[in-house]
Amino acid sequence: MPMTSSDADFRLLDEARAWASQDPDPATSASLLELVRLVEEGDPAARQELEDSFRGTLQFGTAGLRAALGPGPNRMNRVVVRRAAAGLAAFLVDAVGQTSPGTRPRAVVGYDARYNSDIFAAETAAIFTAAGIETFLMPSALPTPVLAYAVRALGCDGGVMVTASHNPPQDNGYKVYLGRHAVPDSGNGAQIVTPYDAEIAARISAVGPLESITLAPEGWTVLDGSIAGDYQRAAAALALRDHFPARDLRIVLTPLHGVGGGTALAVLQAAGFTDVTLVAEQAEPDPGFPTVSFPNPEEPGALDLALETAARLDADIVIANDPDADRAAVAAKDPDTGAWRMLRGDEVGALLGAHVVARLAATAPGGEAQGVTGVFANSIVSSRLLARIATAAGYAHEETLTGFKWISRVPGLVYGYEEALGYCVAPDLVKDKDGISAAVLIAELAAAAKAGGKTIFDTLDELYLKHGLHASDQLSIRVADLGLLDAMMNRLRVSPPESFGSSAVEVFTDLSQGTDQLPPTDGLLYVTRDLTRVIIRPSGTEPKLKCYLEVIHHAASAAELPAARQSARASLDAVLRDVSEALGL
Repeated sequence: MPMTSSDADFRLLDEARAWASQDPDPATSASLLELVRLVEEGDPAARQELEDSFRGTLQFGTAGLRAALGPGPNRMNRVVVRRAAAGLAAFLVDAVGQTSPGTRPRAVVGYDARYNSDIFAAETAAIFTAAGIETFLMPSALPTPVLAYAVRALGCDGGVMVTASHNPPQDNGYKVYLGRHAVPDSGNGAQIVTPYDAEIAARISAVGPLESITLAPEGWTVLDGSIAGDYQRAAAALALRDHFPARDLRIVLTPLHGVGGGTALAVLQAAGFTDVTLVAEQAEPDPGFPTVSFPNPEEPGALDLALETAARLDADIVIANDPDADRAAVAAKDPDTGAWRMLRGDEVGALLGAHVVARLAATAPGGEAQGVTGVFANSIVSSRLLARIATAAGYAHEETLTGFKWISRVPGLVYGYEEALGYCVAPDLVKDKDGISAAVLIAELAAAAKAGGKTIFDTLDELYLKHGLHASDQLSIRVADLGLLDAMMNRLRVSPPESFGSSAVEVFTDLSQGTDQLPPTDGLLYVTRDLTRVIIRPSGTEPKLKCYLEVIHHAASAAELPAARQSARASLDAVLRDVSEALGL
């Protein structure tokens, strides 16, 4: 007989009560029992929440775990984290045992200031220790780049960062790094990629009942402040004072209530940038993120307080880190309009790329970057401008799939970025995006421009005159039903558009088939006769379709740039209309 609605209700409520009875967290256990009571009273909202909390198990993937806090297998809580830690511990023990028999595995655990981050981290350390892993626990809530640095600095096989980065306040997450004996050298200190995600997920699935997971009462090492101090000194030492001595720069800095404020301020000051003002209302970690509706520097309104502070102080530049400080945003006063605006990730990516080229040239023998090797890289959805900058300077360039787990693995990498405000300016320091070391180079290039009587917008214009004005935009379509994403992608595969912005499509690549340079991924790439590029792909973390557009226009002189900008904007608008039509919107 088919299961009736009352049978389903009984099973759901029974499962919830069983979860509450084993939950080691009295808060989530109590909230779950309250949900059960409300469901029994017929509350439809409570029923929906309970159903979603128990709709399957939170899946472990290349991004680790990330979800809303709450009870149940589909939320972030102590039960889910304990199982994840036990599965990861089993993976590390097995991996090290296979590659280096007799070696004791080693791991480091860090955490941000979100709700329950410290508890999730401490229990992970206890489970790792009980599994025989030599375990280090960060001494306090610190930025993700410090944890990524520690994985290699401490010679660890694994690293865990408890963070949800720039997600809403109700979320938390579990980010995993591998190193030393657990992964080939190209991935040492980087986030996990396939097949490690599936192998770890399999170990998590194989974990027995919750009571079978052992937590050691002691035995792990709580690190002192030296590891963070080592990172700070190394990040500050990236500044090339002999070659770029300018330090006259008034900076407004905001960590957006995250954990990066103290570290970023200390690093910038140690690098010689002493005129730095923290946005007072956002300076201290606060898991509620009270002054922003969404703690992501890309979101409208997130930088309002920083821009107000910059205007009041007549600052030169604003630097914003996201809450775990692995990303950096930049804002400055646009001389064309006199208004402050945030630069796009592709604009900062190009500026940093050109500055890294200049730094390499400045430090090369004879002052020229001849004969040196190194690779510049960016994600496939980022601008093509970096490729032109690198090629013109004699460097190799590679495109990767989206995510620093791929960018950081590029052999010979000297600089990599992705348009979502992620920059890796020192791969030997942190094999991941790092918003704090990036801030040092951003300040260095901005100060150098100011010393030369220019702004960073002037520097951008110089790049556009040399390599072409690369203008980009995005279209995101959020859906309630994930099946709609497949339907839209299938529509494009069956009936591929013939043109965008009145320019015929000359290259169409179904990225799900893979290419000579890229492994398969769900996405479609179009390049037209006038080099307009459109990439359409489902988001890897949210229920939405993302469309990335880029047009290239040329100007022969600075006087022609304003007209080129207008023309590029018109082209982007036309492409946006064509993309919307192709998607049936």
